Amino acid sequence: MTLIDRSFREKIVLVGVVTSRSSPTAVEESLDELALLVDTAGADVVARVVQRRDDPDPATYVGAGKADEIRDISYQVDSDTVVFDDELTPAQQLNLEKIFGRTAIDRTAVILDIFAQHARTLEGKAQVELALLRYRLPRLRGRGIALSQQEGRIGGRGPGESQLEVDRRRLMRRITKLEHELISLTKTRRIQRKARRRARQLSVSFVGYTNAGKSTLFNRITQGHAVTENKLFSTLDPLTRKADLRGGETVLYSDTVGFVRKLPHQLVEAFRSTLDEVNDADLLVHVVDSSATDPEAQISAVHEVLAEIETGAIPEIVVFNKSDSLDADGRRALSRLLERHPGSVAVSALKGDGLFALTETIAARLRAMRPVIELFVPFDRGDILAELHREGEVLEEVEVSGMMRVRARVDAAAANRLAEFCVAANRVQS
Repeated sequence: MTLIDRSFREKIVLVGVVTSRSSPTAVEESLDELALLVDTAGADVVARVVQRRDDPDPATYVGAGKADEIRDISYQVDSDTVVFDDELTPAQQLNLEKIFGRTAIDRTAVILDIFAQHARTLEGKAQVELALLRYRLPRLRGRGIALSQQEGRIGGRGPGESQLEVDRRRLMRRITKLEHELISLTKTRRIQRKARRRARQLSVSFVGYTNAGKSTLFNRITQGHAVTENKLFSTLDPLTRKADLRGGETVLYSDTVGFVRKLPHQLVEAFRSTLDEVNDADLLVHVVDSSATDPEAQISAVHEVLAEIETGAIPEIVVFNKSDSLDADGRRALSRLLERHPGSVAVSALKGDGLFALTETIAARLRAMRPVIELFVPFDRGDILAELHREGEVLEEVEVSGMMRVRARVDAAAANRLAEFCVAANRVQS
């Protein structure tokens, strides 16, 4: 199901276009990232072409003259594939392949190919295959014409259907089957999340740009074993682990797929059930690579995807990782980032620097979400006292007039459930 042949290292020509809505610097940075994506997919970049034009050409994206130039460059470097940094329409892709005499794909295809390599679980594989099929469906072409039962000439229009129609119907059947499988897997995941909510366990999701160090940080905090590689998208399948805060509360930490600029919409849709883990979190830990050329752009890219999956107003802690790799200029830039993002933390997941400050910040933010209530509990209601100790944080417990006066930090649901024991208007600010 992959789009790049990995039986050998393909030679790739990259193409970027500077339009009226983009800057040369942004396009060059995007091409640098695309080169990393191509390397992760198992191919080598042998040439790079950048064009300036007001708007993309509807037929070839770059225009006929530039397409001929790219074809000549491809012949000179003996490339196998030309990869465009922006998404091509099916018609543009077909026209370009006719001109180039070789495969033309876009950034979306490269990302889909990487996801296909890295998916491990049943759900992850189904999600990636669904995204690939949705991408391929409008790009089906007249392959297998010799097998077709239809011809255009008089006397050749016999019964039957073209190979293209057969392929399209086969893909639609597979897409429908995968959608049903994912609905079933989504129901299972929702049941698991409901069980966690009933147990009222706090949850924290790690989000961030791909290769920002999320999984390394996740492993440091949870003693987990998430896959960590210096590659883009090394983590696709979500991993959840328990860890205790210093106050004794148990927290569920989840490591999620990394994001990237121009993340294909097909992937966001296919991975929606997985990304729902983020929607159910009480707190997001947004990991940013502080050594990146433009950390703010990475933050914006992550926020765009979070907006697309409708995370709403989930609180967020921004964590600037890889602080150990910074030189003097980098440390000054990091100081400015910390000032622009109040409440953020600088860490080195690799060396463990700043982890204590981060876990304390996480604990403080989670506790602040729970109101402090004051209750008078009769001695014969030991079940209420047990619930407060089991599910909340008891701050004070004093015997008063044959009852227990308790100040405790609990979640909103528990506060409402225990309202009959609360002192009148006694909910206080944390």
